[in-house]
Amino acid sequence: MEAQPRSQHPRVMFRTPKEQEEEKEEKEQEERERPPQRRLGRLTIRYDRRDLQRRLDVEQWAESQLQLLFDCDQEEEQLQIDIDELLDLSDSDQRSRLNMLLQQRGKPAEDFINGLLIRIKGLRKMSPQHRK
Repeated sequence: MEAQPRSQHPRVMFRTPKEQEEEKEEKEQEERERPPQRRLGRLTIRYDRRDLQRRLDVEQWAESQLQLLFDCDQEEEQLQIDIDELLDLSDSDQRSRLNMLLQQRGKPAEDFINGLLIRIKGLRKMSPQHRK
């Protein structure tokens, strides 16, 4: 039933069941042709802010400790430690990998290694697209 005020007096028009069915089919057809809408907020959030902030804190701590340890200011002199690579390794392999990297520089850094290993516990590995 549909009310259409065309003239001064309102009129009520009745649709037949066939017209109602046709209208319903038209709406369904429009919905099928329309691309599905995505909820971008849920699709784009992979890491929560606490995880990202914790990772950033660990990276900043490691960078500052390496600068203190090796007295270097230029980036080409800095030792690069890949946290995701460390997260792929077992605990003992993490320690040996860090020892190997730091022995190339010739300075003992047991305190740095212990501090870094404690800080990376519980971090999640990031996908390559999020590392940048």
